[in-house]
Amino acid sequence: MSWTKVLAADALSSGGRQVVKVGDRNILLLNHENKLYAVDSICPHLKLPIKKAKINEEGAIVCSFHRSAFDIGTGEVKAWCPWPPGVGKLLSMVSEAKSLPVFPIRVEEGSIWIDL
Repeated sequence: MSWTKVLAADALSSGGRQVVKVGDRNILLLNHENKLYAVDSICPHLKLPIKKAKINEEGAIVCSFHRSAFDIGTGEVKAWCPWPPGVGKLLSMVSEAKSLPVFPIRVEEGSIWIDL
């Protein structure tokens, strides 16, 4: 394992989001309902940023652009490009459904650490 300290734990309050750079990757840290998550900051569909993506009632992070949805804890695809109506099916063929990379995360010594 290669744990990297990325942020002070008190810098990410409930509902907070922060993109951090680790090596050549941008990782989105999320505090959702006082639980921390670390996911790739780019949607695997069209490589668009997901920092402003909503988290739905089922615990999926939903891309703001094409509404692809991924389980926030596992990255598993829940919906692949269902939007915009009439065009979403065509856009879903641009690339095959891919999980959103997620990363182990822990809080230790007042800091947030992730493992790439």
